[in-house]
Amino acid sequence: MRYIILIVISLITLLYAEHPPPRGIATFPISKTSFKLMTKDGFNTVNLKGEKIIVVSVREHGSDGRFYAIDERGKVWKSGPITSGAEKYRSPSGIFTIFQKKRFHMSTAYPDPSGVNNMDYMMKFTRFGHALHKGSVDWMSHGCIHVDPKDVVALFDWSDYSTKVVVTRHSYMPFALGDLRVERVEIDKAAIFPSNIIEAIFSAK
Repeated sequence: MRYIILIVISLITLLYAEHPPPRGIATFPISKTSFKLMTKDGFNTVNLKGEKIIVVSVREHGSDGRFYAIDERGKVWKSGPITSGAEKYRSPSGIFTIFQKKRFHMSTAYPDPSGVNNMDYMMKFTRFGHALHKGSVDWMSHGCIHVDPKDVVALFDWSDYSTKVVVTRHSYMPFALGDLRVERVEIDKAAIFPSNIIEAIFSAK
């Protein structure tokens, strides 16, 4: 019996090694605090008004490559560049809740050989280990959301264990433009925006 259990555990481990967690539930922003989720039964609308929200528009074609922090009043008070999972490790879309925070953290799945923490300011939101954390926004991740070091401290301090994390493969910028003062936001030119959104950003005064 013990050998059967070991074989089953080995097969499960191999399965997740060869096939990373699914991309999640297709999630579409329809306002600053409302989102449509595609399910097997159709679309469900989720309204997060009155809650702390971190919207992550992943670094993929057609998305922003940015995070947006929305407070309980529905105001987008901070935004900055991010990177998300590379093709093999695509970050799952959907609506999640932060359930673990650690100021200092080393990845257990992908530890740094040097022994230096590589997931500081960790805000975990899936049981597979996906988290927002301090990281370079110059390269893609193993599935986590890398937040620029200049932004991550404020985001970590503001978030709590009820903060919602909305990961989408669609642009959120049209809903954030009204709150963000463009001249005070450092636009990440490496992020992929639809051309009409770029024009709106750089023509706004």
